Parts: sequence; structure tokens; C-alpha cells
Amino acid sequence: MRRLVLGVLALTLAAGCGGPVERNADTAQVTRTEPANAKLAGLATYPRFGDRDPHDWEGRKPWSYPVHGIDVSRYQGDINWGKVRRSGVSFAYIKATEGGDHTDERFRENWRGARAAGLKRGAYHYYYFCRPAAEQARWFIRNVPKDSKALPPVLDMEWNHRSRTCRLRPDGATVRAEARKFLNILERHYGKRPVVYTTVDFYRDTGIGRLGGTEFWLRSVAGHPRKVYPGETWSFWQYTGTGQVPGVKGDVDLNTFRGSPDSWLRWSGQI
Repeated sequence: MRRLVLGVLALTLAAGCGGPVERNADTAQVTRTEPANAKLAGLATYPRFGDRDPHDWEGRKPWSYPVHGIDVSRYQGDINWGKVRRSGVSFAYIKATEGGDHTDERFRENWRGARAAGLKRGAYHYYYFCRPAAEQARWFIRNVPKDSKALPPVLDMEWNHRSRTCRLRPDGATVRAEARKFLNILERHYGKRPVVYTTVDFYRDTGIGRLGGTEFWLRSVAGHPRKVYPGETWSFWQYTGTGQVPGVKGDVDLNTFRGSPDSWLRWSGQI
């Protein structure tokens, strides 16, 4: 997740991958839309959303996967969560915290709104390399309530080229050690192992993929993850930062879950 768009990851599971790609968030439609629920296991067609700057994909395309979602933060502004869900989105990941003293100003509003709309939702933390992992984990726990129906938390680890306060770039061993601390603290508190979100350069520079027992959410907007992250197993793929989804004004990150509708329902605790 890039910082300016990370926040809610709402995966979509509904209908239709045919037809042209719409460009406007209020007019982008999937061919057929159904709510995300147990009926998803019987889906034959998959959702496809608009993209302001679409990529000409080679090989397997993002919309060949059945379950899609978005991730959001304050940068998406007011979100019509009911419209988001009706568009075919199946879940949302929402930015909650950053570092050890910052909360996203829209987190509580988005957290409540996604739940009220019936969307599976989870929270993510944007890692800050100038604070200890344990301190950041405690800050996340302080701000994100326990909810047995929520998706596993996400740790967003990427280089922040725009940071004015932290230019530190730890070596790979340090990054992995701090990540383990953060993940372990959250797992003990929430009872779910967090997912790690990362980008191509961070993955290459730090060897974050060596973290055992960890599921990954990989950003790859110009190629399938199997080409960009050779040999890496992934659970989520962020395939664009310029998605257009009804209910969201402007660009939003689009993501897909790797598995089938049935495996998504199981992974997300719906069956």
C-alpha cells in the first residue's frame, strides 16, 4: 500500500468481468453484483472495477481472481460504504495507525461504516523505522479494538521516501527482527497472525520474505506477483493504486485474494 492510498482494503466478491472498464468512481460497475456472503461459493463470474490508469496485463489478469477488495485511509475522504459493498467489494482494510503516536483521522469513522455496511474489514499499521516495534505494536493495540469478526491485522512495511522525520533504513536482519516482535505482540493480543504488506523494493532490500509463518500482501502494479516476486507465496495482491469504485471519490487501491470464494469465506472466518 502506498502511504497516500493505504487504509481500507475492501475485497470484492460479486460478479462480472466482461465489458469496458469505467473510469468514474460513481459509474464504474461490475457486470453482476451480489452481496459478499455464503452465496459467493457459487459464483461463476467475477467482479472487475474501473481503473483511471489501467495496465495492459500479460498472463493471468487480476480480474481472473474471484475475490477483490480495497484499502483506504483518510485520503479517500467520505466513503459511502453501502455503495462500496453493493458494487461487489467483499472486504476493506482500513488504516488505523502509523508509528507510535499517529492515528488516521478517519479510522473510527471508516471502521464503523464498513461494519454497518456488512463488509468484512481489518485494520493496518504503517511502520515507522525510527521507533521500536514493541512501542508501535502497543500503539496499534491501544487504538484498534478487539473484534472476533475482524480480519487479521496488517503490518505495512515499505520505505517511506517522503518522510521528513525519519530517513533511517535498517538492514534486513534488523527489519525482520523488528517485524517479528510486532507480529508476535499483535498475535498474542488479537489471536490472529497479522499479514505483512510490502513493496517490490522493500522486499528486495530487506529479505522480508524470509519471515516464517507469515502471509504476504504484495504490491505489484505492472506484473503478476509470480514474475515480480519469484517463488514467493502470497495471500493478497495489490494490483493498482488508481482503482475506481462506486462509493469512493477518486483513486483507491484495488486488491485481490489469491484463493477461491470458498477459501476466502474460510480464511475470513465466515464459514
